[in-house]
Amino acid sequence: MVAVGASFGAIAVAAGLPGWAAVAMSTLLFAGGAQFMAVGLIAAGSPFAAILAGLLLNARHLPFGLALGDTVGTRWPARLVGSHLMTDEATAFALAQATGAGRRRAYWLAGTTFFVTWNVGTVLGVLLGGATGDPAALGLDAAFPAGLLALLMPTLRDRETRRVVLVGAVIALLATPVLPAGLPVLSALAGLAVLALPRRQPERAERPGSDVTHPRPGDQGERSAAGGRGAGTGVIGRVEKERTC
Repeated sequence: MVAVGASFGAIAVAAGLPGWAAVAMSTLLFAGGAQFMAVGLIAAGSPFAAILAGLLLNARHLPFGLALGDTVGTRWPARLVGSHLMTDEATAFALAQATGAGRRRAYWLAGTTFFVTWNVGTVLGVLLGGATGDPAALGLDAAFPAGLLALLMPTLRDRETRRVVLVGAVIALLATPVLPAGLPVLSALAGLAVLALPRRQPERAERPGSDVTHPRPGDQGERSAAGGRGAGTGVIGRVEKERTC
């Protein structure tokens, strides 16, 4: 978190944002990926796109809040502070615990730790970025993409997620030459449309060890004849044996 925060601070300064503004953004917004996107869009001259991107990107906090409403607290001061500390990581750590005091401790410990380390990293990034003038000189510009890639890789095990990511990436690449900066990334959300496509239902396979076979055309007469020859083979023959016993 310190490395990613330093990446944001350095990139914000390199984009022309004052150092105090970058620190204020990390303290007052604490929005992670939305901060990176906002800095890029503001630098490209699209402040309204930055607002829209922030709203869309942070819409995931709605289900987070529903899942952790009781965990954050019951009083309004605790809920306001707790909602400010809500991140993907803090939510994941909290939901990994059983409900009750254990989940509450996990949430507040993770949220507070990530808030402090993120802001420490932002200050370091502002200082280092201002000193070097180019965040790429220290590799700080690669910290955030590397962190996002590390978070993304485990989710790509799911087939539907891979389809969404692939379609979204193709849309963003095709839109890059024709749309203003930042909008191609937003257009990648159209990749979610693949989830609405009808799924192919797998064919039902017979259970292993099942004695029931599906008749083929022309076999019905042969089986009837076989069943009339006393204790034959197959299901009918076994039923007759069990009755005799």
